[in-house]
Amino acid sequence: MKKYAIAIHGGAGTLSRTLMDSNKEQMYRQGLEQAIQSGIRILENEGTALDAVEAAVAALEDNPLFNAGRGSVFTHKGEHEMDACIMSGIDLAAGAVCGVRQIKNPIKLARCVMEKSEHVLLAASGAEVFAQVHQIETMPEAYFHDALRYEQWQQIKNSTQTALDHNLPSEKKFGTVGAVALDVTGNLAAATSTGGMTNKQFGRVGDTPIPGCGTYANNHTCAVSCTGHGEYFIKATAAYDVSALMEYKIISLQDAAELVIHQKLMSIGGEGGMIAIDKFGNICMPFNSEGMYRASYSPEEGLRCAIY
Repeated sequence: MKKYAIAIHGGAGTLSRTLMDSNKEQMYRQGLEQAIQSGIRILENEGTALDAVEAAVAALEDNPLFNAGRGSVFTHKGEHEMDACIMSGIDLAAGAVCGVRQIKNPIKLARCVMEKSEHVLLAASGAEVFAQVHQIETMPEAYFHDALRYEQWQQIKNSTQTALDHNLPSEKKFGTVGAVALDVTGNLAAATSTGGMTNKQFGRVGDTPIPGCGTYANNHTCAVSCTGHGEYFIKATAAYDVSALMEYKIISLQDAAELVIHQKLMSIGGEGGMIAIDKFGNICMPFNSEGMYRASYSPEEGLRCAIY
C-alpha cells in the first residue's frame, strides 16, 4: 500500500486543564477529528495532498471554536481580518492572502491566488476584488460574530493591547489552524489560516500568510504549518528553517522541528508550536507552550488527537 499521512493543528498556548471542562474538551476534540477526516477521505481515495490540506483547514475555518474563518477574533475596529496560505511541495507553488474580510474560507482564496494568478500574496481590498472576480464565497459580517470572541474583544478594546486569542486572564491561546499532508504519489502540501490577534491594529499581519515563516512545503524535505506568536516565527523564518536543517545539516524531521521550536524560537522569546511531515510520512508536532490542539493520521498508526 502506498503511504499517505496527514496532521492538523488548531492553535497552541497556555491551555490549562483546570480551565477546560469535559464538555468543552470534547467539542474541541470533535472539531479536530471532523476536520482531519475531511483530509483523510481525500487521501485514502488517492486524492492530492493539496486537496487534503485545503479541505481540513476549510473545516477548521467553518468551526467557530477555532480562530480562523468563522471563529476569527475581532480587530481594534470590531472587524475581522483574516490571513491564509497554501503551498505545494512539488514546485514550491504558493498562494496567500492577508487582511481579508467577509471571505468564508480564506484558504480557498489562497489556493485561488496560487492557481489563477501570477502572484503569491494578495492583501486586503485587492485580495477581496480578486475573490469577487473568481467567485469565492463571501459571508455577511454577522456570520463571523461569535459571542466568546466578542467578549474577548470587549475586555481590551479600549486599550492598545493586543491578545493572542485572548480568553481568560490566565489563559493564552494562539488560534491559528493548519494542516500538512503526504499523498500516495509522494507529494507534500501545507496550509495555514488565522484570524490573527484580538484587538490588532494598523493592518497587522503575522507569520501565517508568509511562505517560509508560518507555512512551507518542499517535496525534498517536509511540509510545515506553524502556530504561535507570529512575529517570532517571522524573525526565525521558522517553517523554512526546518526544511533547511533537514537539507543542509542532514538531520531528521523530528530533530529539525524540535531544534527550531525548543531552541531557536525560545532563544528569542518565541512561543508556540508546529506540525510537520516529511517525504516518508513521518509526523512530528512539537510545541513549547502548555498545549496545542492537534491530530494526526496514517494507516499504520491510526488517528491520534491531543490537546496537552
